[in-house]
Amino acid sequence: MIRIGIVGLGKIATDQHVPAITASADFTLAATASRNARADGVASYLDLAAMLAGEPDVQAVSLCQPPQVRHAAARTAIAAGRHVFLEKPPCATLSEIEDLMQAAARAGVTLFASWHSRFAAGVEPARAWLVDKQISSIEIDWKEDVRQWHPGQDWIWQPGGLGVFDPGINALSILTRLLPDPVRLEDAKLETPANREAPVAATLAMRTSDGAPIKAEFDWRQTGKQSWTIRIDTDVGDLLLAEGGNSLSFDGVPQPLPGEGEYRALYDHFAALIRDRRCDVDVSPLRLVADAFLTGHRSYTDAFYH
Repeated sequence: MIRIGIVGLGKIATDQHVPAITASADFTLAATASRNARADGVASYLDLAAMLAGEPDVQAVSLCQPPQVRHAAARTAIAAGRHVFLEKPPCATLSEIEDLMQAAARAGVTLFASWHSRFAAGVEPARAWLVDKQISSIEIDWKEDVRQWHPGQDWIWQPGGLGVFDPGINALSILTRLLPDPVRLEDAKLETPANREAPVAATLAMRTSDGAPIKAEFDWRQTGKQSWTIRIDTDVGDLLLAEGGNSLSFDGVPQPLPGEGEYRALYDHFAALIRDRRCDVDVSPLRLVADAFLTGHRSYTDAFYH
């Protein structure tokens, strides 16, 4: 069993990481490091440095803090010889993740930039179906209620927090997994509240390598039913991924899928990477977000309050 520690025991760590590790045949949760929370039955520390000092037999860490502080924590863990699991997005910038890749290679440890939505039940069947199809267009509709998923969290509205791209990057991670070649951003419109520094809504225009148009609509103001869908029209029919990738249909015909198990699958993959002494760091979803911030047209809307 690989002894692992979690750094940043917030909602996603409590709801997803702890249960996935508890159910894992490869990992055992040895400790947590968090300023404001504890996990029952394991040692608790206030920060990563204290955890590493107090738990010398911890072999790996999962970093679940906000992305603005993740690079420094990952650097500390890599320097201490620990394998590192990065929640999404892996870092606040592309240069930070490039630095971590080089550091992990020098230290001979595993670095895993996780994209949990790629492990949704419908993604790999969709990818296999698309292999011999000609894509004519793609439409992404990714809209949710930030008050439900990030209540009272200010870091997501600050530089490096990504704003609506925090959920939107999940859609981009699926998109870049489904397509074998790079996606190109052509235009972006970013709508930012007057009292915030990150967008609450975004519209992206992209193209596949073959020139097929891709339109993505992201919005954090959706109430009621949440929308996480990707529709792909091809020369032989359409594909619809819904429920964040956990529902799949071809030409309106639902396909049988296993139940949701994204985080269990993430930890199975992380364990395999550690055994093989490999890294898995794909920055293509983050690169598309960076391109949107670099070239996007900005407008301002009403102030937003939790």
